[in-house]
Amino acid sequence: MLKSPTLNKIAEITVFFWIAKVIATTLGETFGDFIAQTLGLGYVTGFAVTTLVLIGVLFVQIRSRVFHSGYFWAAIVATTTAGTEISDMMDRTLGFGYVLGSSVLFSALVITLGAWYAVKRSLSVEPIVDKGSELFFWIAVIFSNSLGTAFGDALIDPIGFTFVQGALICSAVIGVVLLLHYFTKINAVFLFWAAFIFTRPFGATFGNFLVKEHARGGLELGTLETSLVAGALMIAVLYVGTRFNKAPKLVSESTLIESAENG
Repeated sequence: MLKSPTLNKIAEITVFFWIAKVIATTLGETFGDFIAQTLGLGYVTGFAVTTLVLIGVLFVQIRSRVFHSGYFWAAIVATTTAGTEISDMMDRTLGFGYVLGSSVLFSALVITLGAWYAVKRSLSVEPIVDKGSELFFWIAVIFSNSLGTAFGDALIDPIGFTFVQGALICSAVIGVVLLLHYFTKINAVFLFWAAFIFTRPFGATFGNFLVKEHARGGLELGTLETSLVAGALMIAVLYVGTRFNKAPKLVSESTLIESAENG
């Protein structure tokens, strides 16, 4: 996971991207539970710890002038872990509940995407070369990963699905998005964000299935052990991806100049 010469600051969107994203969302759920529940720090302290880490990782990622796989995926994992704490704190500590919490986070995501489009006239991530677009991207990622946790939990507790059923529902939605991508002319950017958002509740429900108690329908594998395995698996997927993916294309000089002029 070394530096790449590409000027796009976002990882190439391939099948390995989506596999890594799913694993990252699962890792964020289990590691977030490890911090808040297994270590007993609680959601407020967990939120503070993960947010500080997230700020540091995003500072390094955004400050970098080139794409760096390690920085990018560390930022993705940090957003999913912080998203777990944000959602759980809103739902349980602040008493929002799953439905209201999901509604607030969904509204924040829509506002972010709307502001991004209003300023940049595009929500595409291919490419993102200026810091303004990248900042909008990461804010949207934070809200989408927080929303995914809240929505995944809403499928289980208020609605009453099991962890496996919740994961299957999210998988079905992702499958529909995939079919729409290949067999319709629906806007590719819209479908990207739909898939990006729904991989998070899948990771949340599947992660809970792995670590929650047997009495709640989980496998009770342990939050730390599951997080370590997920982290190792994610690194393996990214390593294999670098071997199969062709070298990313450089953004044209004209695109870079135009993006710089637009901020």
